[in-house]
Amino acid sequence: MICQKFCVAFLHWEFIYLITAFNLAYPVTPWRFKLSCMPPNTTYDFFLPTGISKNTSNVNEHYEAVVEAKFNSSSTYFSNLSSKTTFHCCLWSEEDKNCYVHADDVEGKAFVATVNSLVFQQIGANWNIQCWTKEDLELFICYMESLFKNPFKAYDLKVHLLYVLPEVLEESLPVPQKGSFLTVQCNCSVRDSCECHVPVPTAKLNHTLLMYFKITSGAVIFQSPMMSVQPINVVKPDPPLGLHMEITDTGNLKISWSSPTLVPFQLQYQVKYSENSSTNMRKADEIVSATSLLVDSVLPGSSYEVQVRGRRLDGPGLWSDWSAPLIFTTQDVIYFPPKILTSVGSNVSFHCIYKNENKIVSSKKIIWWMNLAEKIPQSQYHVMGDHVSKVTFRSLKATKPRGKFTYDAIYCCNEHECHHRYAELYVIDVNINISCETDGYLTQMTCRWSTNAIQSLVGSTLQLRYHRSSLYCSDVPSIHPISESKDCHLQRDGFYECVFQPIFLLSGYTMWIRINHSLGSLDSPPTCVVPDSVVKPLPPSSVKVEITVKIGLLKISWEKPVFPENNLKFQIRYGLSGKEVQWKMYEVHDAKSNSASVLVPDLCAVYAVQVRCKRLDGLGYWSNWSSPAYTVVTDIKVPTRGPEVWRIINEDTTKKERNVTLLWKPLMKNDSLCSVRKYVVKHHTSRNGTWSEDVGNHTQFTFLWTEQAHSVTVLAVNSIGASFVNFNLTFSWPMSKVNTVQSLSAYPLNSSCVFLSWKLSPSDYSLMYFITEWKILNEDSETKWLRIPSSVKKYYIHDHFIPIEKYQFSLYPVFMEGVGKPKIINSFTPDDIEKRQNDAGLYVIVPIIISSSILLLGTLLISHQRMKKMFWEDVPNPKNCSWAQGLNFQKRMDIL
Repeated sequence: MICQKFCVAFLHWEFIYLITAFNLAYPVTPWRFKLSCMPPNTTYDFFLPTGISKNTSNVNEHYEAVVEAKFNSSSTYFSNLSSKTTFHCCLWSEEDKNCYVHADDVEGKAFVATVNSLVFQQIGANWNIQCWTKEDLELFICYMESLFKNPFKAYDLKVHLLYVLPEVLEESLPVPQKGSFLTVQCNCSVRDSCECHVPVPTAKLNHTLLMYFKITSGAVIFQSPMMSVQPINVVKPDPPLGLHMEITDTGNLKISWSSPTLVPFQLQYQVKYSENSSTNMRKADEIVSATSLLVDSVLPGSSYEVQVRGRRLDGPGLWSDWSAPLIFTTQDVIYFPPKILTSVGSNVSFHCIYKNENKIVSSKKIIWWMNLAEKIPQSQYHVMGDHVSKVTFRSLKATKPRGKFTYDAIYCCNEHECHHRYAELYVIDVNINISCETDGYLTQMTCRWSTNAIQSLVGSTLQLRYHRSSLYCSDVPSIHPISESKDCHLQRDGFYECVFQPIFLLSGYTMWIRINHSLGSLDSPPTCVVPDSVVKPLPPSSVKVEITVKIGLLKISWEKPVFPENNLKFQIRYGLSGKEVQWKMYEVHDAKSNSASVLVPDLCAVYAVQVRCKRLDGLGYWSNWSSPAYTVVTDIKVPTRGPEVWRIINEDTTKKERNVTLLWKPLMKNDSLCSVRKYVVKHHTSRNGTWSEDVGNHTQFTFLWTEQAHSVTVLAVNSIGASFVNFNLTFSWPMSKVNTVQSLSAYPLNSSCVFLSWKLSPSDYSLMYFITEWKILNEDSETKWLRIPSSVKKYYIHDHFIPIEKYQFSLYPVFMEGVGKPKIINSFTPDDIEKRQNDAGLYVIVPIIISSSILLLGTLLISHQRMKKMFWEDVPNPKNCSWAQGLNFQKRMDIL
């Protein structure tokens, strides 16, 4: 027995060396490693006692047999162990076969022994272990898988991970005291495997994590040596996302994916794929740093299966798990690109490979159709190889939507048939107008644009991009490779609005709209704007308006805005105030002026006035209109005349008194200039002299007529004074008997017009005018009256006349000396009515005949000019026509 132990120990001399250490820990690697444990008495047999010589002969050939004979029934041995037996364990990996054991010697001092792992894995308990940091960099995980050949009491297995994470980052730290380790219990819910989770703060990812495992199964305790790891060095990313395959514009198969979002460093990827087609079988495994891989020589009807995984590119780390396999099958007709998005006026090309009944069609036999309704001319075909055909479209026009289809279908066909698959061509007019406006404070610029002019594309987004140059705009704006995006918001009027703030007034802002879509992006034609050139000033302030008293003008004044400092021109609009103002325009080009005067026809009306401004050089925009200012109606002058006056006389025979009621019509604004505050009646008699009576705003006044002659004058009074020109009316007893009107006739022309005619006898008195009265007889109706010039012998009265009623007409001659005797008739004149109506109709017919004659003459002149024009258009040019040479067409023109 002693010899056997000695031989085994001597055999392992070349595999064993001792290191007294208190701070050496096994470095955890990104790949799998193993934990192997054996009973303590067995393990000690492999540590050399003092005095063993190095020169002992090698007996390697007996090693395996000795180990097998010694430990051929390890499970029986384990079951006979006493309670709480602690096994000695070592850590090793496939890359490093040395096994690192932490143990105590006979004197109780700790040391680390390095032995060949073959001994442990043959006769001990074994676990596969792999540790990694999750992609979110918040959790450190160790996974253990039991490799017991004859598991014992596995149902009672408990695993704990003891760890410590120092607060400071140092290259070498002493092993912490036993009480400073934190313990986490591992989850061993799955048979023969456990998973341990250690939370790691983000700030300590580069610190060294010290840890060891303590495994308990019944009465047996397995304790691993100390391990060390930096969590950042064992990050295991999540599998790549969004694995996708498509045929590229060049006919290759593009395998693409997305990098996990939480990884803070760049990854490398391993792509494995297989191709299966009727003519080809191939498999490949490639390492790439990009998130895509191109596979060439793609043929129709092929099937591809792909998986991808990732790992840290520039440092240690673990491969992620493989992504779920993705299968992609190419169709019998391959279009590349399968879809094209382009703008109006551009040139594009499609390629295709056509497979028919497991045979690829020759490119020379391929023809192209659009929408299966229009054959594309062969002049647009191009042979790109034995099997690849190309068609090119030039100067494209916008696609016309056909129902729900917003694209043109491009078909690649052989000579006899077309496959149901097609390529899609989207052509959009991207001519979008961008207009900008700088506010009056020169602090921000607002740009607006609308998409109404372009065809909407489902799934597309629009974005305003711009580039700011240091000074002004170039003559021909172009899209700059370096640009920024601007947030724009849709307004209620259908326009998008973007605000630039702050702004550089003299910088050139080149802008364009970018249409982003999964098929690509399109840019509208760029436009360049200098904020200083698109200023919309603030409206003029302190607008005032008044009607000048003496001249009768509309005088407007205002104050110009502070910004911009350029010279400004002003525009005035004015009109009568009301619900719908009929505006009239007036411009002021004098930049120094802040007032203007406008001639208006009605000086007694309320006018509304607004003012706006714009740069005098024409750049920028008109400002908004100022708040409206209104004129205040004030009297301009004294009234031009007093009101027209008439009277009603009521005679009381018992008392021998006559009451006179004066009647007058209110003055219009053009006579009152502009209002009448009151009326004043002036009286004049031979006995009482002259006196005045204020009647206020009343339009009638009654007084007692007692003397032979009584004259009255009615004055109109406004805020400036009384009227100078007035109507006088004299009441005279003698004159009331003067009869100068011989006859009076009244003829109804229709329900709204009566024709009056009269005859006068010679008189020595000075006739001033006539007053005619009319009213309905047998009714207490209102008496209406009119003043008629003295030179008129016939007159038309316009009123509403009822044919079945009887009317009374009176005609009074008014002299300077007084009112004469009236001529009164109580009905329309019955005799010779038809003749009178004809005579009266002449007043209407003659003007109509004259107007018609003038119209006919004008028509003849216009027709004459057209005849001449038509004739000369048909006359040939003598220089170009042989038969017309020698004829005098000017003479023929004179004849016309």
